[in-house]
Amino acid sequence: MPSQDTALVLFSGGQDSATCLAWALQRYARVETIGFDYGQRHAIELAVRPTVLARMRALDPDWDARLGEDHLIDLSLIAKISDTALTSNVAIAMQENGLPNTFVPGRNLLFMTVAATVAYRRDLTVLVGGMCETDFSGYPDCRDDTMKALQVALNLGMNTRLKVETPLMWIDKAQTWQLAHDCGGEALVDLIRFDTHTCYLGERGAAHSWGHGCGSCPACALRARGYAQYVAGKD
Repeated sequence: MPSQDTALVLFSGGQDSATCLAWALQRYARVETIGFDYGQRHAIELAVRPTVLARMRALDPDWDARLGEDHLIDLSLIAKISDTALTSNVAIAMQENGLPNTFVPGRNLLFMTVAATVAYRRDLTVLVGGMCETDFSGYPDCRDDTMKALQVALNLGMNTRLKVETPLMWIDKAQTWQLAHDCGGEALVDLIRFDTHTCYLGERGAAHSWGHGCGSCPACALRARGYAQYVAGKD
């Protein structure tokens, strides 16, 4: 039986957040979703969100019954105060500080703070995010320590007992594909392959075996390698 806790899932329209949504729908009595328009270069992820949500509802009547309202929040100020490869049309590269220029400073911190505010208003008790420090691009706001510290700060600042869940934190991309299979079988895997969007450059085009994308940006490389390892592990 699902927990009587209620969850708000940070849902971008990508692989990781779709997997987290399926994970939450198996566990919580009521699940809502939240997405952010922050002037991202790959705004196609916002366009695919409604389709992914509708098709996830269609996969399982229990999921359909538990999946509630979707919230899309305008955070375009992020693009106005940052200068990154995710918010500007510049080449993806490493910076002198050792981080790729796809890192958007403060993005996940702001996402979680806004999500916590919506959760407070909606009486939701769990925040679910796709942050991961096992198989990622080195973003410091994806680290487990960051999420744990943020949970403390949010609860202190709002006098709440919100729980932050990050089901992908300690698994790699191959295991993320496997988690999707564990939650929703091949139907969910195929939905994630062909309906979600991860590519940093916002390219859809013809589908690869792992889904749509340019095939060369860091997000595509992680997704493609993980899918190949997932498929190989099934043989």
